[in-house]
Amino acid sequence: MLPRTRFALALLLAGSVLAGATRADLTDSLKKGTPDLKSAGALAFGPEGILFVGDPQGAAVFAIDTGDRPTSPATGPLKLTKIDAQAAALLGTTPQELLINDLAVNPASGNAYLSVSRGKGPTALPVLLRVERQGKLQLVPLKDVKFAKASLPNASDAKRQEAITGLAYVKGKVIVAGLSNEQFASTLRAIPFPFTATDKGTSVEIYHGAHGKFETQSPVRTFVPYDINKETHLLAAYQCTPLVKIPVADLKPGEKVKGTTVAELGNGNRPLDMIVYQKGGKDYILVSNNKRGIMKISTENIDKIKGITERVKSTAGLPYETIKEWQGVEQLAKLDKDNALLLLRTADGLNLETMPLP
Repeated sequence: MLPRTRFALALLLAGSVLAGATRADLTDSLKKGTPDLKSAGALAFGPEGILFVGDPQGAAVFAIDTGDRPTSPATGPLKLTKIDAQAAALLGTTPQELLINDLAVNPASGNAYLSVSRGKGPTALPVLLRVERQGKLQLVPLKDVKFAKASLPNASDAKRQEAITGLAYVKGKVIVAGLSNEQFASTLRAIPFPFTATDKGTSVEIYHGAHGKFETQSPVRTFVPYDINKETHLLAAYQCTPLVKIPVADLKPGEKVKGTTVAELGNGNRPLDMIVYQKGGKDYILVSNNKRGIMKISTENIDKIKGITERVKSTAGLPYETIKEWQGVEQLAKLDKDNALLLLRTADGLNLETMPLP
């Protein structure tokens, strides 16, 4: 072998070893034990099957190694009818005593995960469930697992359930939306992972078109990361229902950021969940909500649209269409590049169903 070839091969092997060490560091930073979850709310997946769980009652975010990382992810549709009844039977209770808080899909395996409250109110027991592609429902063990915890130092005390309203893993950071106990309560935190320490986060101000004023007290209800002109932003939906873009680079500890309101989707409405996807070479956002069904929003010209800074009577900004075929959607997640996974409320209970992205 020529010396230059040997040198190139050595560099390649060294790079592979370093890359492997970097990947291993994510789970190596987790310590074995039992997470002291007080509640299980917002969910998000990071690399290597690491599940991030928002605990609003405990004012903390947990990183849990699910061990769910096969050599290749499962494919095909996922469907489970009356998932609330099946979950209740698994937990030895009734559907009326269960609340499914969030839904996430592990991209490493293709399996779905649910955060559940067993019981009512702040004393409800937190549970994590996994649904495999074949429809098998099972408990996610929380004893003697590898995990890490990031406590939020200034989470809201008055509205503890809104201390964490959304999570996402974005380029090595866990983005946490919620309310703090600061004067400007609406807060976004960018916590580096592996966890070391957390800070007070960034206060967020937005213009609310339906209310006709700037606001700092309403939390982000749901959000997704999205790149605009090669810069990562958060697209965040609020109550009544402004859609706002916020550069992730602006999320600096102790500072205040002003988001740009790119759409007003109608007042008297609560956003529930959202995903972003591509179809036909164009990017779209799907937003589920409690009053106006599923909204399909085009991101075309999102970099050029003028921010809304005046009162809006109905809707304005980015246009949307309603997906009338999808009814009763409470949670949605991106199953793969062509399909969404929906948690549907029906007359008989809750169903988990796969639908082609519209």
